[in-house]
Amino acid sequence: MVEQEVVSKAKKCKEAARGLAYLSTEIKNSALTAMADSLIKNTQRIIEANSLDIKAGREQGLSRALIDRLLLTPERIKDMADGLNVVVALPDPVGCVEAMWNLPNGLQVGKVSVPLGVIGIIYEARPNVTVDAAGLCLKAGNTVLLRGGSEAIHSNKVIAEVIANAATTAGIPEGAIQLLESTDRAAVNVMLKLNEYLDVLIPRGGAGLIQTVVQNATVPVIETGVGNCHVYVDSDADLGMAQNIIINAKCQRPGVCNAMETLLVHKAVAGSLLPLLCDKLKDFGVELRGCERTRRIVGVKTATEDDWGREFLDLILAIKVVEDLDSAMDHIYRYGTRHSEAIITNNYSHSRRFLKEVDAAAVYVNASTRFTDGFQFGFGAEIGISTQKLHTRGPMGLKELTTNKFIIYGEGQVRE
Repeated sequence: MVEQEVVSKAKKCKEAARGLAYLSTEIKNSALTAMADSLIKNTQRIIEANSLDIKAGREQGLSRALIDRLLLTPERIKDMADGLNVVVALPDPVGCVEAMWNLPNGLQVGKVSVPLGVIGIIYEARPNVTVDAAGLCLKAGNTVLLRGGSEAIHSNKVIAEVIANAATTAGIPEGAIQLLESTDRAAVNVMLKLNEYLDVLIPRGGAGLIQTVVQNATVPVIETGVGNCHVYVDSDADLGMAQNIIINAKCQRPGVCNAMETLLVHKAVAGSLLPLLCDKLKDFGVELRGCERTRRIVGVKTATEDDWGREFLDLILAIKVVEDLDSAMDHIYRYGTRHSEAIITNNYSHSRRFLKEVDAAAVYVNASTRFTDGFQFGFGAEIGISTQKLHTRGPMGLKELTTNKFIIYGEGQVRE
């Protein structure tokens, strides 16, 4: 039964959590190294399993973007292993004393970082998340219950087996890394209510998955981001720079949450920028949808109201010509998802206003939104991009997978 599998594996995570929480850094790093080595040794086996998922995905009519997310190659498997080795090199966040102070009564109070406990990860067609999540959770002293999408089930089974066996052999408590093999959506419903065993849930995927988890879970949730990301080209922008950033933000990997979905262009530069830019974007296979002002400059499809709020996750771009900086920020405020937003400008005051007034996890000046990523920010692999404000925000690395406890030293004090 589905419920039986979920509860059984969650219980194993809970039992392993106590031993893992304060395991030495040396053992955790040895385990991560062993996991990385095992991925490389089992590359062919992983690719064979992944080919089954790719074949099934194409038969089901998955989009190009989803197939790209799903696809594993020797290079991508090496990247996953390299990500684990990067985590090895990062400082262990567990047991760090963040502050220590003395009270007038002589008590010494300290604030120390500790693991969250058991983390449930619910994700879709990205088998690399299996490795990233397991590695980060382990280094931060957490056990992990993984529930990947049915599209990647063959890949995830092999990957989870390979890394879990390597971790256990290296000294990690057995049961610390668990993958739910049931593809029944009922498994997610069980996880959402499993407060007895799970300390936190982290959903990674599209808007539908994230909202289902947020709206139905009784287990605390860290909401990761739907990315309706914008790039605004200001009147004082370097248009050559703007073209390079826009093409990168849209085309480099369109099926990820930090890809640009809407381009906003100041009316003063729209006539100069859009004709050449749109030709280049079409060369990359981008379908363009524009407002009426845009369509008077270039021949593109009409953008609907729904297009402004969509995360396309594909080679589709909505374009709007705006009056000024305030109009651009108003549009972002109305349609943005508080993920990543960028301004391209040489006007210092405009850049400062944009940084200050735009409410998002990451706000850029003269750079692509594609940099919103834990590895790019120097965190190693990431568990996701949080778009909420509690308990954390932005790319979640090791530190974000810990919480705090207070430690107090006394000499016999009692409260009066």
